[in-house]
Amino acid sequence: MDILVTGAAGFIGSHLAERLVARGDRVTGFDNFDEFYPRAVKERNLAGLRRNPAFRLIEGDLTDPQDIESALDTAGRVDAVVHLAALAGVRPSITNPQRYWAVNVNATLHLFATCRARGIKRFVFGSSSSVYGKDSQVPFCESDPCTRPLSPYAATKRAGELLAFTEHHLYGSSITCLRFFTVYGPRQRPDLAIHKFTRLIASDQPIELFGDGTTSRDYTWIDDILDGVLAAIEQQARSPHPAYRIYNLGGAHPTSLKTLVDRIAAALGKSPRIDWQPEQPGDMPHTLADLELSQGDLGYSPKVSIEQGIPRFVAWWRAENGK
Repeated sequence: MDILVTGAAGFIGSHLAERLVARGDRVTGFDNFDEFYPRAVKERNLAGLRRNPAFRLIEGDLTDPQDIESALDTAGRVDAVVHLAALAGVRPSITNPQRYWAVNVNATLHLFATCRARGIKRFVFGSSSSVYGKDSQVPFCESDPCTRPLSPYAATKRAGELLAFTEHHLYGSSITCLRFFTVYGPRQRPDLAIHKFTRLIASDQPIELFGDGTTSRDYTWIDDILDGVLAAIEQQARSPHPAYRIYNLGGAHPTSLKTLVDRIAAALGKSPRIDWQPEQPGDMPHTLADLELSQGDLGYSPKVSIEQGIPRFVAWWRAENGK
């Protein structure tokens, strides 16, 4: 296939592009190298891909319709779009909700409209477990109405899902929304908890933990997420009729914050220094994916447990940083 991947220089996007070209697809990556974290980090993500003739990168901004037009002109044929580009993070979204709306909602509208005009009808939309909010109970199920998001970031991802349904309903596009649950692995964004905790514990610096350590997350290894994304792409390619679908992609095993820190410290051979802080607004106390639907429809089954994943991540971090 010829596939356009937005956010291709990021953590999930660069891994996905590698998997796609490895299986024989041609990938056009699109990224604006947002300053949320250093460009050099994203350039390292792309180092292997840039040497592959089946991959090309277009630099542009999804909030500018002209940049999307230019990207699609350069791409030529596009069989499917995997839309991963977004501003992520709960706390930054509380500080600057307007920018999150512009990037996560308005840009998604631009992308749908431009692709529609060119007859591109298949999309996989990278959503988030954050859409489950105050009215959600664990384990989170796709049938949950998700009407009470706890942060502007969560609201923008839910808005993206609703726009996707409207696009399907009005114009017959086939769109799959994938709700990712706390993805980690090599090349994880440096601001995310596992990466940040590893860096600080390794250098004997204190780490801030919010709450009492009992909050929990459904951490999901990057390769398990990629398996689900590829399955969604294949499902669309096989389906004779356009459809709108939502699936959870998670690890289906909750890990408390304190247990996570202990596992990272053990893998590093260190003792963590913890600076306890009050709970933060916008955070869910617990997340856990119900995988019945994604297992039945996509054959999705996570393979890497947190017990396996944390030592793998720490080994990657050591190799990257010469520690």
